[in-house]
Amino acid sequence: MEMSWLSAILVGAGYLALGFFIGSHYHPRFPLSRKFSLSKDKEEDASLLNDNDNNNGKHKKNTKSKVKDPLEIEQLADILDDFKMILVVRNDLKMGKGKIAAQCSHATLGLYKKVLYRAPKALNRWEMSAQPKVVVKIESEEDMLALQARAKSLKLPTHITIDAGRTQIAPNSRTVMAILGPVEVVDEVTGGLKLL
Repeated sequence: MEMSWLSAILVGAGYLALGFFIGSHYHPRFPLSRKFSLSKDKEEDASLLNDNDNNNGKHKKNTKSKVKDPLEIEQLADILDDFKMILVVRNDLKMGKGKIAAQCSHATLGLYKKVLYRAPKALNRWEMSAQPKVVVKIESEEDMLALQARAKSLKLPTHITIDAGRTQIAPNSRTVMAILGPVEVVDEVTGGLKLL
């Protein structure tokens, strides 16, 4: 009986040590841990920038990551609480429901990647607001581009998904635009559009 308690304690201690080892060597994938991993990524980006500056202005052709200035929406995240994402779907393409869902996913992810390092506070505000996404429709590509210009004039980040054309629609068709920002500002841009 005593031996089984001893072996249970030893096995538990072994699992505890293994958990500590794994936790100390790998970044956790929780939303709360992002601020810790972002600071490390920013340090790496800064070192890349310094490396590029040391090359007397000559940049390597194969450098994939480059440091960009923060987006202006980041300043709004300091003073406004409620953020949302609007997904503007082109109605004239007559995409099926599954195609629309896939294109909306592409647009959401594209905008997320764009904002991740350049406006992390804004992204955090959106996440803390329960990541609201509203899908609206627009009737043409020209209208979508005009809407994008309006959003950019208000310093809102946008992303337009361009389809490869393998299934339902022509290649290089602009299908969905994602816009992220404070509720009041985003509504100023997309307020007249109808829900899909």
